[in-house]
Amino acid sequence: MRDENFIVLDFLPKGRNDARRPEPVAQVIGERFFSLLEVIAKEGATLKQGDKVYIGEGERKDIDHIKRRLSVRELTTFARSELPFMIEKIVNNNESRYVSFFNNAQPITTRLHQLELLPGVGNKHMWDIISERKKGQFKSFEDLRNRVKLLPDPKGMIIKRITQELENDNERFRLFVLGPPQRRF
Repeated sequence: MRDENFIVLDFLPKGRNDARRPEPVAQVIGERFFSLLEVIAKEGATLKQGDKVYIGEGERKDIDHIKRRLSVRELTTFARSELPFMIEKIVNNNESRYVSFFNNAQPITTRLHQLELLPGVGNKHMWDIISERKKGQFKSFEDLRNRVKLLPDPKGMIIKRITQELENDNERFRLFVLGPPQRRF
């Protein structure tokens, strides 16, 4: 499992200041597993923030090769400032995938449920979500918010959890961000 399509967070046409040789570098985020990569653009390629690029096994139009995986701390200042907006954009564009998480989340252990890993979801909200989904699957974030009383913003909870998983390399349980093998959606 890995990302093939990425969104450009930052593009440095002459590379980083500390680079031994100048080469066009882009910092990108994966659309499915939020992988953060530094990639080398093909000669003559011009990328801008928000552009989609393909980095899969097939022919790559704009990207020559992957240089390395990145952590949030290694992102440029501009890329780091764009990260929250890109995460929100990815979640908005894939709402059904994240609503599906609420419909299908399962217990991790006898004492911990996947839903409880979301910021703002405690034992009461977890049981309210489980009870409501037995009546019928949630169709959207709005449907979820309307059916589960006093639930904080579901989309905001997903975005916060993704950000938490990206920023914490030692996160024990991962729901959305590619990392050590865990149960993911």
